[in-house]
Amino acid sequence: MKVLIVEDNIELSKNIESYLSKEGSICETAFTYNQAIDKIISYSYDVIILDLMLPDGNGLDVLKTLKNEMSEAGVLIASAKNSLEDKLDGLDLGADDYITKPYHLSELNARVKAIYRRKNFKNQKFIECNEIKINTDAAEVFVSGTQLELTKKEYELLIYFIANQNRVITKQSIAEHLWGDHADFYDSFDFVYQHIKNLRKKILSAGGGDYINTIYGMGYKFNTLVK
Repeated sequence: MKVLIVEDNIELSKNIESYLSKEGSICETAFTYNQAIDKIISYSYDVIILDLMLPDGNGLDVLKTLKNEMSEAGVLIASAKNSLEDKLDGLDLGADDYITKPYHLSELNARVKAIYRRKNFKNQKFIECNEIKINTDAAEVFVSGTQLELTKKEYELLIYFIANQNRVITKQSIAEHLWGDHADFYDSFDFVYQHIKNLRKKILSAGGGDYINTIYGMGYKFNTLVK
């Protein structure tokens, strides 16, 4: 899961980033309104944690930009402002949930995961795709009853593929999803192939279907229509 943290409190932002990263998320940060706008125009995210009180703008305007960009990202407003009007304005503009500061990071993480599940898997904690079964709470993957030993990158790659099954995904999109802004520093995305190769091999070894198809000149497709 790729998360953008829009929070002007640098210490809090770092704490959120550290906690969510340990939970397996790829996190990027924006400390100002302008930084947030640059990020959401340039990159795609699964969930955005959004503070309303930014030093150079209003978080509600970030929501308006997301709407104009037709972003599919889920939004969790996390703000010290606790008025009903702010909450309703945020939800009306497309936010998915609202949490008031101070909060426990474990609760923040649970709400972020819930938004991601609602957006991609109809709020299911257990994801099933043919013979592949995933427990998202425990980050466990089973193929025909056999548990796969996946790296964090392989696990996130599989989740990303299933969330976008039967759609062509470019190498660049995969790289940005798994490595965030750091993907911009690579001259090519050939390293993505090795992770895909390893994931494909593990699924096949457990008796799973050969779902990962290379679409030459375009990227990859997790094709569940033909096993």
